[in-house]
Amino acid sequence: MELRSHIPGGPLEAKWDRHRSAIKLVNPANKLRHHILVVGSGLAGASAAASLAELGYRVSCFCFQDSARRAHSIAAQGGINAAKNYQNDGDSVFRLFYDTIKGGDFRAREANVYRLAEVSARIIDQCTAQGVPFAREYGGLLANRSFGGVQVSRTFYARGQTGQQLLLGAYQALSRQIGAGSVRMEPRAEMLDLVVIDGRARGIIVRDLVTGAVSAHAGDAVVLATGGYSNVYYLSTNAKGCNVTAIWRAHKRGATFANPCFTQIHPTCIPQTGPYQSKLTLMSESLRNDGRIWVPQKKGDTRPPDQIPEEERDYYLERLYPSYGNLAPRDIASRRAKEVCDEGRGVGPGGGGHGVYLDFRDAIARLGRGVIAERYGNLFEMYERITGEDPFRVPMRIYPAPHYTMGGLWVDYNLMTTIDGLYAIGEANFSDHGANRLGASALMQGLADGYFILPYTIGDYLAQAKLAKVDSADPAFRQVQGEVGERVRRLLAASGRTSADAFHRELGRVMWDKCGMSRNAAGLKEAIGRIGALRDEFWKDVYVGGKGEDLNQSLEHAGRVADFFEFAELMCHDALQRDESCGCHFREEYQTPEGEAKRDDERFGSLNRFNCRWGEF
Repeated sequence: MELRSHIPGGPLEAKWDRHRSAIKLVNPANKLRHHILVVGSGLAGASAAASLAELGYRVSCFCFQDSARRAHSIAAQGGINAAKNYQNDGDSVFRLFYDTIKGGDFRAREANVYRLAEVSARIIDQCTAQGVPFAREYGGLLANRSFGGVQVSRTFYARGQTGQQLLLGAYQALSRQIGAGSVRMEPRAEMLDLVVIDGRARGIIVRDLVTGAVSAHAGDAVVLATGGYSNVYYLSTNAKGCNVTAIWRAHKRGATFANPCFTQIHPTCIPQTGPYQSKLTLMSESLRNDGRIWVPQKKGDTRPPDQIPEEERDYYLERLYPSYGNLAPRDIASRRAKEVCDEGRGVGPGGGGHGVYLDFRDAIARLGRGVIAERYGNLFEMYERITGEDPFRVPMRIYPAPHYTMGGLWVDYNLMTTIDGLYAIGEANFSDHGANRLGASALMQGLADGYFILPYTIGDYLAQAKLAKVDSADPAFRQVQGEVGERVRRLLAASGRTSADAFHRELGRVMWDKCGMSRNAAGLKEAIGRIGALRDEFWKDVYVGGKGEDLNQSLEHAGRVADFFEFAELMCHDALQRDESCGCHFREEYQTPEGEAKRDDERFGSLNRFNCRWGEF
């Protein structure tokens, strides 16, 4: 397959303006004739559905939650980046672009990232106009704070609830269009397959999660805004419902995947406390603005933190990366945390655990408890509710965990996949984050794609495509719907004794051990064999129970786990073929004498002209 990115010519700073001026348009009367299916209602999906409906298209929006407000975007805490330079500290569109390229270890697509930096300021204006309650300075200007991997303050935030507030803004825009009759909202509906006719995406097959009814929906284009797949690791910061099914089904219909092994390991997560846990909880990276990360200098030191004197503490990020300190990029902070814990200097119950301290003692002494409570109060409350420890009195304990996914469906400059008429936006595509996303970039990409990019580019396709009229009675829909029904029947017919959750947990353990932060060829080959054996065992021994024509959450989960098994193999093959260390994806065979990631720019960095290492700046 030939991949054509359709990146416009000219200098980076002129590409998007030139492209917008040259793309074909759909006139207002003709927009009424086009029906667009949007799958997902998070920041990317809700903003896209609302914007497309506002332009005049007929839109159907599908989500598997009971409300668009429950999309996983609501869980984002720390903030959203934008190059407004309110702090007058030297920020610019180019600096945001370069920080994002560099933060992805030079594996993102430059043209897409520059466009993202360009529209970032407009996102803040849009959201402020919607009433998103960003934090403000004393004089009334929107406040900014720093995030890891950058040396300016460009992150806009609403305490530790930024994702929730941004989603409410997008949700009210979506609700307006639902009320106007321009968007038909389909909650509790999970996409189980894609319908492709004559090489074009023309519809989807969904299952009603309440009644179990499987139905077909036809349209002129399909937009996937279904988020990421970190739940392939079983334990992750993602909501339990997050899955790979929609984009995996699209892949099996011909949409190319890119960089599936690029998953972000977030350094600031509450450590696992036992085998009974079903997910992990993130603590916002914004905490690293005022918290200092350290471990005891001696291995196996079980003393309480307040009994370890200053000279016996190792503030390892400040020691190793003085320019960035505790705000070192996420991949570096995660890898170093694992390293000190592997050395036996981790902290936690019993000593030598999987955790490092995030200590606010100095910040409280310098600024006062009231200031810290104002900045991070809800995060401190969340931590105390989960752990039973008061972070005002004792340091938080954190450890890396799977979080965001940078891989996804391959898209061109217009955000279209290798299937004509199928678009992937937000976390579902691969284009903007390279090998390790910087903090506060996910929200930026989701809203940029939905509000400011897709509404232009999808019109270019619809204006030129000669689309035959199809409906859900077309034989192609009946065939795919039959295949979906057969998969459901096969799962229900399995008469094993093991739950899908038990298989999922075992798959996650293999992926974390062999395709997590640290990888090697032998381990990846072992994982591929183990995943294949587990998949075969799954189909022989899984127990689902219940019926398909009813509410059946065991069936939902089993279908998603079946897709995770297939996708996990692809991840491991991708990691095995990538003969380099890049971002948080550390191949043990490819490292510098200092233990840093060793890239292979000749083979894997041809898309970027800005190839250099963190240590050189």
